[in-house]
Amino acid sequence: MKSLVLAEKPSVAKEIARVLGCGQQHRSYLEGPNYVVTWALGHLVTLSEPEDYDPKYRTWNLEELPILPDRMKLKVMKETSGQFRAVAQLCKRSDLGELIIATDAGREGELVARWIMELVGWRKPFKRLWISSQTDQAIRDGFRSLKPGRQYDALYRSAVCRAEADWLIGLNVTRALTTKYDAQLAAGRVQTPTLSILIEREREIREFQPKPYWTISADFGSFQAQWREKDGHDGRVWDEAQARAVAERVSGGTAKVAKLNTVEKSEPFPQAYDLTELQRDANKKLGFSAKTTSNVLQKLYEQHKLVTYPRTDSRYISSDIVPTLKGRLDSIAIGPYATLARKLLRGSLPVSKRFVDDNKVSDHHAIIPTDQYVNLSALSNDERRLYDLIVRRFIALFYPPYRYDETSVVLSVGSDHFHAKGRIEKDAGWREVYASGNSNQGAEDWDDASEEGAERADAQPSQRLPELAAGQSLPVKACRAKELRTQPPARYTEAALLARMEKHGLGTPATRADIIEKLLSTDTIDRSQNRLAPTGKGTQLYELVVDDLRSPDMTAQWESELERIAKGSGNPDKFMAGIRERARLWVDEIKRQNREYKPHNLTAYRCPECGKPLKEVKSKRGKSYVCSDRECEYRRSAEPNLTNHRCPQCHKKMELRDGKAGKFFHCRPCNVIEKLGDKTSGGRAGKHEQRKLIEKFGSDSAPASNSLGEALLAAMKKKDE
Repeated sequence: MKSLVLAEKPSVAKEIARVLGCGQQHRSYLEGPNYVVTWALGHLVTLSEPEDYDPKYRTWNLEELPILPDRMKLKVMKETSGQFRAVAQLCKRSDLGELIIATDAGREGELVARWIMELVGWRKPFKRLWISSQTDQAIRDGFRSLKPGRQYDALYRSAVCRAEADWLIGLNVTRALTTKYDAQLAAGRVQTPTLSILIEREREIREFQPKPYWTISADFGSFQAQWREKDGHDGRVWDEAQARAVAERVSGGTAKVAKLNTVEKSEPFPQAYDLTELQRDANKKLGFSAKTTSNVLQKLYEQHKLVTYPRTDSRYISSDIVPTLKGRLDSIAIGPYATLARKLLRGSLPVSKRFVDDNKVSDHHAIIPTDQYVNLSALSNDERRLYDLIVRRFIALFYPPYRYDETSVVLSVGSDHFHAKGRIEKDAGWREVYASGNSNQGAEDWDDASEEGAERADAQPSQRLPELAAGQSLPVKACRAKELRTQPPARYTEAALLARMEKHGLGTPATRADIIEKLLSTDTIDRSQNRLAPTGKGTQLYELVVDDLRSPDMTAQWESELERIAKGSGNPDKFMAGIRERARLWVDEIKRQNREYKPHNLTAYRCPECGKPLKEVKSKRGKSYVCSDRECEYRRSAEPNLTNHRCPQCHKKMELRDGKAGKFFHCRPCNVIEKLGDKTSGGRAGKHEQRKLIEKFGSDSAPASNSLGEALLAAMKKKDE
């Protein structure tokens, strides 16, 4: 009897088939002497839509909510139905005695396979392939130690609960808000609390009142020192007169070294990456969005086989990985990493509980390089840069701590005290890994302040102090009071938002990037210069959503319960009963609301089909205008259609636009218009055509209508005179 292997993607299936010796290629599967390898295309099966339960749900109606089916049904996804039929046909073969689940080793991968098994009615034995990398050796080892399929039943139940909870909460609340306020308003158990984090930060920024303060610094020639009122004081002076008085009485004086203390300090190496930490670092150092990091990382894992399983929440490796560490280092001992890695390979590798701990590894260990042969030239620029982060972090695990002497000194000028710190490096340790070559991150990056831009008035610049002795006198060369202002908290970067989501237990490492992208794609939040902020739509949506759904704490409790279910200690039935009750209560609350929603993106343009205002919306193809009436399907591009036709006045490229009198060229900077194809006047609109255009712009409520009309009227009047 042969075994049927179900992979998640065709590319993974082909690699598994190659390792297993399956050389017979068919349209939907590959076959060999002992295995038949087929694949899903992501999800082949999904939860049924409301209209699958009752045709009346095709029309969204507030009064018919909530939709709470007694038993959730599954259906085959239309776009991948062909592959599902092929898999179902294979499952009927009498020569296939068992199924091996080889989808991604995680909650979502388990759901992909189990739903397919449920719809095809698989009743034969099944096993689980659970591997952390896609190398040939990992695949061979995995097939030699297949796990019993039932061992992952709890993980499957958790995945089902997550999917059904998202359906019940997201669908009901979204339909309720959309029908109540006649606008596309999407809400969900994870995306709404994530939005609330951004809303709260925006509120802090809006309500922030800057205050002036002063800092006082003394110049001692070779170093600077900051005035402090007492130990523990942050150095800020809130009264200008006081600051000026200190500076005046200290200037030209002599300071004495009142306290001098040198302490040896050390910093251990940073821990290995989990997905969230890697997304944060890639955002800070490379400017990648969380989604970009996930996509690039998946290629490094699946296509190039250079890194281990990406969607992990652990920053540790298990003890069974330790014997493979030298092999991994040997594989990456190339190019910019050769000197760093070979230095380690000459001796035994130091292993500590800081990165090897079986108790802190969940389903998968931290993201580290594999022992696959590395060809850096085969990687794209983004792949190369992300791989560099992972490799250097891995190498740093085996380097000693960064050690330095930190000297702190207190200098007294009468009753005033100035503080200074200096650092002398003794051993670069793991920072050597980041100081060599063209690494994405220099060693100095580890000294940066909070990523959220938190204000630190007592922060002192890194400096080297001269040799000092207690009681020594030093002349004060200058003393200045500098005026500054308190700063509002900064808007979140994706790195900072990911950290907050992780702290509050919102989503999982595998889903957080998609949550952020969904908020962006629905125009709920906006990204500008790597900072995230709610849009006008997002702000209003936050006000319309029920209070409980805003709270990160409630969603964190749900995620915690899903994790307990995955470990076999939670109760799926009780969890889902609570979800259903919440959906019912929240829909009822929305029905009772007496609030107003005003579209934030209405333009002055009118729909040519129904006459209602057009809204400006964003999509993957750029900005476009859509009718504000959801029953009307009018849509057109909002991007300027620039041509090579030059303006006769400013000589810039003109836009090609449609008007009631036909197509015409328009120059935005100087409001010159020319009718398309008018050869009688060299392309310039004649008097008759100009009047038509004035009428057009007078009747059409375009933003530039008044200025265009006025410009044309003025030009015609001048010509008549």
